[in-house]
Amino acid sequence: MKERSLDFTFKYGALFIIALVVIVFSIINENFMTYDNIADILRSISIVMFVAIGVTLSQIVDGFDLSVGSTVSLSTVAAAALMVWYQQPLILVIIVPLVIGAVIGLINSWLIVKIRIPDLLATLAVMYIIGGVQKTYTKGFSIYNNMRFQDGTVAKGKFTPEFLWIGQGKLLGIPVPVILMILAVIAVHVFLTYTRWGRQLYITGGNREAARLSGISVNKIRLAAYVLSGIFAAFGGILYASRVGSGQIDAGAPLLMEAVASVFVGYSVLGAGKPNVIGTFFGAVLIGVLLNGLTMLNVPYFGFDIVKGGVLVLALAITFVHLNRRKA
Repeated sequence: MKERSLDFTFKYGALFIIALVVIVFSIINENFMTYDNIADILRSISIVMFVAIGVTLSQIVDGFDLSVGSTVSLSTVAAAALMVWYQQPLILVIIVPLVIGAVIGLINSWLIVKIRIPDLLATLAVMYIIGGVQKTYTKGFSIYNNMRFQDGTVAKGKFTPEFLWIGQGKLLGIPVPVILMILAVIAVHVFLTYTRWGRQLYITGGNREAARLSGISVNKIRLAAYVLSGIFAAFGGILYASRVGSGQIDAGAPLLMEAVASVFVGYSVLGAGKPNVIGTFFGAVLIGVLLNGLTMLNVPYFGFDIVKGGVLVLALAITFVHLNRRKA
């Protein structure tokens, strides 16, 4: 009976908590379950979800990408600078940050695969380097329309309506970031579940030596995982810039903890016991619902990190208790 109850808790605990939180907040505040508020919740988690997909991919190959937050920050200011400082066309404003994300992923994979630095240490170092690069590049200033430079001149460019539509627009009444998030979740789920390359990611993360003996190019698979992680984080940065209409310094710093918490909550969704994008989505929903509800209750914002940390601790506890039971 105890084993069954533990298994049930592991499989459905996260979904039960989401439902419970939604019910409680709906009772406390009648505006919680309105369409506009639900759309706001999904819009708010869309950026976190793209970052979390990157973390999920690195976790699948038994790694951990801590640089995703800094990648978001750098891609945010890169997109803003291209538009406001250099007046570049929309296609370049999107492509260049994605290339930056891919390069960061290549640097991570080179340090981890070739130099053999442990992934946590390698990506932690890259996180600080990238954070310093974006602050040095902008001289510590956020980028916005009609910003004034230190020499007194004013930036000639501005955020175009087409770019802002990516983060603020709607399609058939649904926020564009929500549509992009759902498409990304479906695409990554199909890739991981139904393609040979997706299965190779899981095999590599499950047993690297067995994967190598079965003919899988382990190093290439790990490289691909970190490059994809950087690209997804960079797209999160593009979404961030288009949503707020500026290039904020350290925009991605708070997103790292939310993304990591989402991934570990996702371990337990439907008893997966491994990183998976559907579980990560429900983890992001849980955090988004909690933060939205606390905001509607006028809880001070500086208490939000306590909630994020608590969710992460709970997710880690449930995950590792279950994993240790399986090993036993």
